Amino acid sequence: MSEHLTPPTTKPRVSHFSSGPCAKRPGWSVSNLQNACVGRSHRSEDGKAKLAEVIDRSKKILGVPADYRLGIVPASDTGAVEMALWSLLGERPVDILAWESFGQEWVKDVIDELKLPDLRLIKAPYGSLPDLDQVDFSHDVVFLWNGTTSGVRVPNGDWIKDDREGLTICDATSAVFAMDVPWNKLDVVTYSWQKVLGGEAQHGIIVLSPRAVERLERYQPAWPIPKIFRLAQKGKLIEGIFKGDTINTPSMLCVEDALDGLTWAESVGGLPGLIRRSEANLNAIAQWVEQSTWADFLAEKSETRSCTSICLKIVDSWFTNLSPEDQAKYTKKLAKLLEKQGVAYDIAPYRAAPPGLRIWGGATVETADIEALLPWLDWAYATLKAELAPVA
Repeated sequence: MSEHLTPPTTKPRVSHFSSGPCAKRPGWSVSNLQNACVGRSHRSEDGKAKLAEVIDRSKKILGVPADYRLGIVPASDTGAVEMALWSLLGERPVDILAWESFGQEWVKDVIDELKLPDLRLIKAPYGSLPDLDQVDFSHDVVFLWNGTTSGVRVPNGDWIKDDREGLTICDATSAVFAMDVPWNKLDVVTYSWQKVLGGEAQHGIIVLSPRAVERLERYQPAWPIPKIFRLAQKGKLIEGIFKGDTINTPSMLCVEDALDGLTWAESVGGLPGLIRRSEANLNAIAQWVEQSTWADFLAEKSETRSCTSICLKIVDSWFTNLSPEDQAKYTKKLAKLLEKQGVAYDIAPYRAAPPGLRIWGGATVETADIEALLPWLDWAYATLKAELAPVA
């Protein structure tokens, strides 16, 4: 690998490849927030209008069906998922799918906190999907569309039955705005602004199908539901959540930033344009991986590779022969070296994920920046291997 020891001459123009919060949209500036409704009540006419605009424009760009409801909720995607789990589960048996860290978190909620007795856990290791044919759609089904910490996504919604009896509850936070999400297959979808549109954290989005609304208005769980998780009251959906009357106080700066992201999304061709941008980033990395002697995708099958949270593993025998502890230490050094050079920030793997690199390829990342990064990956790996191999 000596040919890679000379550092490249071109650096990414923007070196932000974090998987959350993610890169701001191209050309973003804090001046874009100058019309934010700050110093005003979010319940004022102007404040509620801003929130309602986020809801309406999000539905339009994403193609959310007219009879589905989209609402702004507290605590990012985590809060939105928690609301769904606490408010909807318990009536039917539950199938929960897990193949990475956040899926495991929802397993803990359902088993340890809600203590649901009639539950099936369908698991797979990092890099793989669970056997989707095992899912029983007479049960409620909880799953991720895209595994943010594994880089593994479901390839489509064909495995989900149209005549399902249970609800499908989908954490789609690193998929929405970058992947084609089939709304008719999903009853609850959650995401946050901090992912594909590069928005600021704090807020989550929950999308409910008519079937989910019917469940909320008919079924009352056995456990008490905190106010912050409450979607229905006295047998009626709390409609204000889906019209801009949020449960708690939102940051109107974050709301303005979300509107800026939606405006940019419209300017690049809406959802089809966003998907094209993200898939182009995945394709650039895929072409590099084909030629790489040391890196490969963590996702085992090409059709399951994420185009947003693109996770790589190191397959060089020198590295794979190291102890797990040394592998983890090495990948941290690799990420730190890239950060020190100013070419890639925050691309270490998630703390519970296998050693490797995680590069965000969402729509706000320019493909030219991905292409400029890739030679630096070769340089950093060759540099550290040359330094550490004699010791190993």
